[in-house]
Amino acid sequence: MDENLKKIIPFALVYKKDIILNVVYNILYALFSTLSFIALIPMLDVLFKDAEKVIDKPVYTSFWDITSYANDYLYFYITKLTNESGPQYALLLVVAIIIVTFLLKNLFNYLGLNHLMLVKNGVLRDLRNKMFDKIISLPISYYSEKRKGDIMARMLGDVNEVRNSFFSILELIVKEPMTIIFTIGAMVFISFKLTLFVFIFIPISGFVISKIGKTLKAKSKKAQDENGQLISVVEETLGGLKVVKSYNAEGSFTEKFNFSIERLYQLTNSIGRKNNLSSPMSEFMGIVVIAILLWYGGNMVLVETFTDGSPILEGSKFIAYMGLAYNILTPAKSISKASYQVKTGLAAAERVFDVLEVENTITDKENAIVKTSFENHIKIENINFRYENENVLNSFSLEILKGKTVALVGQSGSGKSTIANLLTRFYDVQEGTIKIDGTDIKDMTLTSLRDLMGLVTQDSILFNDSIKNNILLGKPNATDEEIIEALKIANAYEFVKDLPNGIETNIGDAGGKLSGGQKQRLSIARAVLKNPPIMILDEATSALDTESEKFVQIALENMMQNRTSVVIAHRLSTIQKADKIVVMQKGEIVEQGTHDELLALSGTYSKLVMMQSFE
Repeated sequence: MDENLKKIIPFALVYKKDIILNVVYNILYALFSTLSFIALIPMLDVLFKDAEKVIDKPVYTSFWDITSYANDYLYFYITKLTNESGPQYALLLVVAIIIVTFLLKNLFNYLGLNHLMLVKNGVLRDLRNKMFDKIISLPISYYSEKRKGDIMARMLGDVNEVRNSFFSILELIVKEPMTIIFTIGAMVFISFKLTLFVFIFIPISGFVISKIGKTLKAKSKKAQDENGQLISVVEETLGGLKVVKSYNAEGSFTEKFNFSIERLYQLTNSIGRKNNLSSPMSEFMGIVVIAILLWYGGNMVLVETFTDGSPILEGSKFIAYMGLAYNILTPAKSISKASYQVKTGLAAAERVFDVLEVENTITDKENAIVKTSFENHIKIENINFRYENENVLNSFSLEILKGKTVALVGQSGSGKSTIANLLTRFYDVQEGTIKIDGTDIKDMTLTSLRDLMGLVTQDSILFNDSIKNNILLGKPNATDEEIIEALKIANAYEFVKDLPNGIETNIGDAGGKLSGGQKQRLSIARAVLKNPPIMILDEATSALDTESEKFVQIALENMMQNRTSVVIAHRLSTIQKADKIVVMQKGEIVEQGTHDELLALSGTYSKLVMMQSFE
């Protein structure tokens, strides 16, 4: 059994009841599909005045004779009805039987499809939920290596492909095979000799179809990978549209998109050709066999006779037999089509499980501590950290006391933002420890660790929603009054109150309707509302103009009052009041002290200050 098939089974077993009912209704569909053709025999017999005369009422003997008992009883009733009321009433009876069998066949088909739909949609929902839980729980490091567009393609496109294609397997193993089995059973009952041709046809057809579909799974996976690439190009283009337009790079991105879509076009055409070939190929082979049956069976009706002169095969049975033979073609076509779809579904499932089975390296330890308060200090002790091969931090140690503001300064690449990433456990240190009140942060639950911290980043990350809902991320049950108070502390209420809908105003995609300074003040308000004991500000003002920086700086000072703050700063004007300034270079501390103490040293900090102009 295919590995991905084994992995999908637990998701399907949740809907065991619907699967069982689907199987039961499919079996009943297959049975009545066969009976609907067998019911043609008595109708044709009545029409051609060739109905078997059964005068004596048959007696039921055992279950194994039920077929001949049902047949005899039907002809007994036809004989009786013909003698008593005339042949038109017998014809009405057999026509009614045909209508009922076709009605039941289609009813069971509908019920089977209904339960299959519940399984498909249920598994689609569960897979998407599981996929979203996984992608939101994976560490930040995972997404520095992967394209977001490809992850989106896997979650939306590939999971949908699993739903559409994979569950064809229920038809592949139940509905269509049972239809073929029941049909062949009826055909053997009518004429064993003729049925031998059908047994020759099925394995030949299966062999040809499997040859055509051999490379389908690999090509389907390539097409799905290319689809992920395509979505990545679109996502990156829309995300950086201002840069694309300002550099007149539309042509370059269009070329990249066209190249990707051309590859997808070639792959989907190749897959489509093979998919399209399966149905006509199986139908043509079926028609060839039916042509042979018509010739050979026709001889049995017209030429070959028993010793008493009666034909070896009656005309009515031969017509019904041909209907049954044609009835095999539809499930044979469906099986070939479903086998192709399953291959596509398995390729999609492989891409889905590639993500679901990624090991999450940043998780809670067993029996992790839930820490609800911050009492004394944060201690960073001899940590080494590298993103790839080279250390970004070397034997780095620092103590941050409760209620104090510690600023990290230094040139780009000195490791300042890495400290923020490690404190919040977006990444884990390779050597050394980070402790809060003497407890290693790896021994704490991620939720309780991050509950102790508020983060304001250089890029104001806002969502396409109202101002209120963006700020509520910090405290989902906060009142409007608390939101407004947080906005006032963040120096943001002065512009929010003038908006058409106040805090209910939608701010657009990534806050696109607001200025940089306004977005940053909303980010600060979000952190203020959360009211954590430890605040981490990662270059919170570096992307702002001077006027916006003044507003944001006031907001930051309001927020940092009576709070432990780690400030990563590019603009040194924003951290002059810090209790301790730590100067970093190539992942090491070269100086630390207050603003005045460091200036007096005339060292690295003094040079950095000289390079920047103060207001």
